[in-house]
Amino acid sequence: MTGPVAVLVGPPGAGKSTVGALLAGLLGTAYRDTDADIERLAGKPIPEIFVDDGEPHFRELERQAVRAAVAEHTGVLSLGGGAVLDPGTRALLTGLPVVFLDVRLADAVKRVGLDAPRPLLAVNPRQRWRELMEQRRPLYTEVARAVVATGDRTPEDVAAAVLDALELKQQSPGA
Repeated sequence: MTGPVAVLVGPPGAGKSTVGALLAGLLGTAYRDTDADIERLAGKPIPEIFVDDGEPHFRELERQAVRAAVAEHTGVLSLGGGAVLDPGTRALLTGLPVVFLDVRLADAVKRVGLDAPRPLLAVNPRQRWRELMEQRRPLYTEVARAVVATGDRTPEDVAAAVLDALELKQQSPGA
């Protein structure tokens, strides 16, 4: 199989970056985050891209980043929360080992605080997060091979649940 061994999707605060890095460690493979790719490509943080260039420009960078990562990366990959909005990205994810990390609002607030610099959550973050989830939940579930609830779980527990959901084998220490 070519492409990522696991792809994590979900909203802000789901733990994609934390769980992705842990999962990569358990599998003895590399971790890649398309949001980091976008920032590297643009030479500035995502909030600045939104302010300076607008959301449509950001979404185009996101499409490019996801396309490149799926083609090049064979480890664990996490996508930005809105990547699934693009029909081309959803088509690209078809057949891949995608896991939707499902998080409750209360947990997302604890993890990222909804005052963090997230452009789409700038005004009335709790209500906006709920609206984003109403729009995105069907898309997350559409692309996912498995759904892992993150509530009341440590990142290590979530990583183990992703391993189980995808029937992946943990790398033996020293292997």
